[in-house]
This record gives sequence, structure tokens and C-alpha cells, in this order.
Amino acid sequence: MTELKNGTMVVVADSEKALFAINLTDGDDPNLDIVRVDEEDNPPDREQTENRRGRVQESAAPGGHAYDETDFHELQKERFASDLADKLYKMAHKGRFDSLVLVASPQVLGVLRDEMHKEVADRVIGEIPKTLTNHPLSEIEKVVKRDLAEAA
Repeated sequence: MTELKNGTMVVVADSEKALFAINLTDGDDPNLDIVRVDEEDNPPDREQTENRRGRVQESAAPGGHAYDETDFHELQKERFASDLADKLYKMAHKGRFDSLVLVASPQVLGVLRDEMHKEVADRVIGEIPKTLTNHPLSEIEKVVKRDLAEAA
């Protein structure tokens, strides 16, 4: 059974915000204490794009088409998850946590898994594929307790 122990770090993240919490009690009655909040401003792509999409003339036929524009908003979302993986590695290396629960959207969890160092991955005791960054802490505690118990 996956158990939320005293001292377990719970990271609740989406693609723009990460809450770092430590469980102060046990898995029966979790009490998460937020120890760090990382937030990044990621405006919509239209606000990050300066130029018109590039165009190319077809050589074999009349007409042309536009190149696909880089989606800077999506790129920043992936970068945020990658940066989060780096922060978790540094925290693990400094001994800030022995066990870790990740609560994030499936997309963010996927990037985290790809980018996560083995030292962090070995400490992950549970993953919850949900976006809860804007939920009250009491709701996050209930979801973590319930979902870890169901995963066991």
C-alpha cells in the first residue's frame, strides 16, 4: 500500500504553477503545509508572437502556403515542467525529501517522467493525474489521501 508518511513532499503542478507541500502528519489525516510556490507568467501565444507566419511559394504549382508558427505558449508549458524536474532533482540532492507524490495534469506528468532524474524517480511513491493547483489545500489533501489509497 502506498502510504503518505510524515515528511512526504507533495508537488501539485500544472503547466504554469507548482505548489510544494510537506505532509506534517500521516496518511490517515494528511496535513499539507505549503513550503514553496513557483508561478510563471505564460501569456497566450498571440501575445508572444511578433511576426506574421512565414510564407513559401510553391515551385511546381501556382499558389503558396504558410509555415506552421511556433506555439510559444505550449513551448513554455513544456519548459516549465522540465524546469520543475530540475528543481526536484536539486531538492532531492540536498535531502529535502525522501518520498514524493506528484499531482499534475497527464501532459505535465509525461514531461516530468521524461525529464526526471533517477534520484527523484526512485523517491516517487505516487502520481495523481489531476490538475488541482487552484483548489483549496483541504481539497488537495482529500484527493491525495483517496487516490493513494485507491492505487494501493
